[in-house]
Amino acid sequence: MIPEKVKKILKKQHYALVGNHSAVQVCRWTKKSLRNEGVCYKEKFYGIKSHLCCQMTPAVMWCPNRCLHCWRAVEMTIGDELKGKVDSPKEIIDGCIEAQRRLLQGFNIDEKSKKKQLSRANREKFAEAQEPMQFAISLSGEPMVYENIGGLIEELRKRGKTSFLVTNGLYPEKLEELEKKKQLPTQLYISVNAPNKERYEKIHRSSKKDAWELLNKSLEIMAKLRNKTRTVFRMNLILNVNMNEEHAEQYAGLIKKANPMFVEVKGVMSVGYARERIPYNKMPYHKDIVEFSKKMLNFLPPKYNILDEKIESRVVLLGKDKGEMKIKETQK
Repeated sequence: MIPEKVKKILKKQHYALVGNHSAVQVCRWTKKSLRNEGVCYKEKFYGIKSHLCCQMTPAVMWCPNRCLHCWRAVEMTIGDELKGKVDSPKEIIDGCIEAQRRLLQGFNIDEKSKKKQLSRANREKFAEAQEPMQFAISLSGEPMVYENIGGLIEELRKRGKTSFLVTNGLYPEKLEELEKKKQLPTQLYISVNAPNKERYEKIHRSSKKDAWELLNKSLEIMAKLRNKTRTVFRMNLILNVNMNEEHAEQYAGLIKKANPMFVEVKGVMSVGYARERIPYNKMPYHKDIVEFSKKMLNFLPPKYNILDEKIESRVVLLGKDKGEMKIKETQK
């Protein structure tokens, strides 16, 4: 299903391919956490454990968009439909866990060996990491392309694992299906990286002609899901592209439409293949993200405030209630 030349590129980027269309890549924050060198902003904000997180995708090279800021080789996108043998949720999850274990072997220590310990990994964390408890369904591609995304989320829930699903918002019918079948993830993200249709088309270069309209429909659906799952309006900002002065009010209008629990305002990182499209001078500093967040707050209801931030990740969290941030056991 994945061409050989694409497989070579993915493996070079340290992806582990799983089955016919899925993949895993160990996040640098998972590695840092294993060495006791820090944790991901998602742990700081929401309480999930970085060393127990599996960053994966059920559709590694499938997406209707070719976004400027995507670290994927968007020029080699296979399409927006999985064709051929499609793997089951169980096959994907089992395969991802096994692949993650293999990728983490470099942190292992041969207890029988008399050699000097080379790994700086926390032994307790490494042992726990063999069974990841949080699945970030966001690595690459668009997860909604996988038809049984609801079954994947349901299988994770049965195993007592949390799931963060990040979607581009172009599949409102799938959101409605997830709600109807009670298969919503622990936390649902919709990526909104443009304040208006004109900017959207330039940044996302979507194959769907009605992409902006589909996104807005998904935001309307998100507003109805607030009491059924945790919801996040996610923004990736590029200097002088989608975070200009006039954009603050336009974003605020979209946020009010979605009425999310949280808004993640994050600076784009020029990494992977994004380096070919976004130069380093287009990456905002943390102070730029804070400043733009404050501008948006001027147009949002007074209940919205800055709840938290993580300077290293250039991200600010907006929301109405600091007490809602941490995931509770009942929300799995």
